Amino acid sequence: MSRLDVFIARMTAQAKCLNWGAEDIRDLPGPVFELGLGNGRTYDHLRKLFPDRDVIVFDLSGKSHPDCIPPEENLILGDVVENLEKVQSRFKGQVALVHADIGNHDLAANEALGRIISPLLVPMMRPKGIIVSTDRYYQDDWETLELPEGVDPVEGFLYRA
Repeated sequence: MSRLDVFIARMTAQAKCLNWGAEDIRDLPGPVFELGLGNGRTYDHLRKLFPDRDVIVFDLSGKSHPDCIPPEENLILGDVVENLEKVQSRFKGQVALVHADIGNHDLAANEALGRIISPLLVPMMRPKGIIVSTDRYYQDDWETLELPEGVDPVEGFLYRA
C-alpha cells in the first residue's frame, strides 16, 4: 500500500467515524473537542457537522490552512496534556464528542499518549458521549464501539463514555 493509499484510508476512516458520531450524539448537548488541528481539514468537517456547537480545538501551534483556524475563544494552544488538565473544571461532564488525531508514526509513543489522555477526558465527557480516535485509548469504563462499515480497524477507534 502506498503512503497515498494509507492517507486516503485514514481520512476515509475519520470521515466515516465522525459522521457516525455526529448522528449518534445528535440529541446529546455539549461542545466538541478536536485534539490536534493539523492543517484544519477535520476541524472544517466538524464545524460543518456541528454548526450550532462550540468546536474547541487543542493544538500546539494553531497554524493551519487560513480558512480553518478556529476563533480565538475556541483555540487552546500549547501542550495538549497540560491544557486538558487546565480545562477540567470548565468542561466537567459537558463534552459530547472528542476527535483525537494527535499521534505520529511512533506507535509506542502514540500508545503512551493514549494512556495519558484517556483519564484526562473522563471527567469532561458527558455520559453517552463519543470519542473518535486514530489511536487506541485506554479507559475501562468506556465502551468500545463497532466501526462503521468499510473502516479498517487499524485506522480508527470509537468509544462511548
